[in-house]
Amino acid sequence: MKKQWLIPFLILTLIACAAIFAPASVATESSLQALNTADTAWMLMASGLVLLMTPGLSFFYGGMVSFKNVVSTMLQSFISLGVVSMLWVVVGFSLAFGESFGGVIGNPTTFFMFRNVHLGADPTLAPTIPLLLFALFQLKFAIITPALITGSFAERIKFSGYLLFIILFTLFIYTPLAHWTWHPNGFLRKWGVLDFAGGTVVHMSAGFAALAGAVFLGKRHNFTQGHAAAPANIPFVVLGTGLLWFGWFGFNAGSALAANGTATLAFATTNFASAAAMISWVFWDALNGRKISALGACIGAVVGLVAITPAAGYVTIGQSLFIGFASAIISNGVVYLFNNKTGIDDTLDVFPCHGVGGIAGMLFTGIFANGVGLFYGQTTTFLLHLLALVLVGAFTFGGSYLLLMLTNAIVPLRVSRSEEKQGLDISQHDERMTSLEERIAEFLKTQTQGNGHVKTPVNPL
Repeated sequence: MKKQWLIPFLILTLIACAAIFAPASVATESSLQALNTADTAWMLMASGLVLLMTPGLSFFYGGMVSFKNVVSTMLQSFISLGVVSMLWVVVGFSLAFGESFGGVIGNPTTFFMFRNVHLGADPTLAPTIPLLLFALFQLKFAIITPALITGSFAERIKFSGYLLFIILFTLFIYTPLAHWTWHPNGFLRKWGVLDFAGGTVVHMSAGFAALAGAVFLGKRHNFTQGHAAAPANIPFVVLGTGLLWFGWFGFNAGSALAANGTATLAFATTNFASAAAMISWVFWDALNGRKISALGACIGAVVGLVAITPAAGYVTIGQSLFIGFASAIISNGVVYLFNNKTGIDDTLDVFPCHGVGGIAGMLFTGIFANGVGLFYGQTTTFLLHLLALVLVGAFTFGGSYLLLMLTNAIVPLRVSRSEEKQGLDISQHDERMTSLEERIAEFLKTQTQGNGHVKTPVNPL
């Protein structure tokens, strides 16, 4: 028996057994009458779309790492579906959206074990959809945020340490940020900071946490500044990008919390910002003497999705095109400066893409937000966004670095040099992808008869 897993297993056992006795929440007649079936149907769909983004991210990241780390990198994203879901039921939703303590954090007892999370509407959080559906929709955001961080320290983190870190990150970084920004009494929301679907809560927090992770864990042993390792599987990256783009319609348009014009606008701006960013990225590469690549097109599309997220319901379609175009150029430049000048080994450029993309999107929201942005002669929102940028950046980077230190004191975060050289697929999980050469060899072996003749060929792929 591995004693290091005994305490986590006992905690899980306790939660599972205690959950049997958690009382069911009953909605009032008035809360049931407030439900809108069209809004409910759309939000069920949107929640499913956002969930799909995490497997999409798994393919997106998994295709970009070295061959011996594909499985481990994909699992680091995928496992978040289970870990964060458990946390969300127990206390995560309550910390993010429970009764506000000074606009800073929610009361952990308000929705503890989903107590009071009923099937009726809630006038402050979910006016026309079931409160349970609102909790599920918000869960999907909480799931993908720690998964985004994994790309920065891919190929060198111990899986057990990573599990502990994402638990701590969700409880102490994500839930306070969600409360500040999205709870009706959160202090950033009351200031007037706008974040339609998570540019601050999700992408900036993940970006700064990723930077902290890359700095804390240090460089990979085979890291050479300015020379990225060859991706294992470009088709995985393309598949992951497609799933992310598709799921992002739920991420942004679903944040309207209703089937209405705002959701339609967010759907449209999401698509056009991503399209503009994709083309902007590859053209900028070409202008700078680099070949147009599938990898570049995919990264550009995702940067556009990141940048439009905080602004999706607040800007025009034309402004979304500019946001995607400009954000891609900004992130592209930061990627090459970061990789060639800083010496920081952010394996999959999480901070230059998600962090910087989130920052750009937040600032563009302050510029273009309808009626209150700098573009319309108003300065207050833009200045508040600058202040929020400093606060969120300091909180997420500093807080994540402290959590990494705490995690490392409990469970070592960095794998050994030999484990890193072997690859995390084998050293951490005893699983791996088989190479094309191995599949062909196995095919030839199974097709050869006892007399040495080969049977009619069957495609080994």
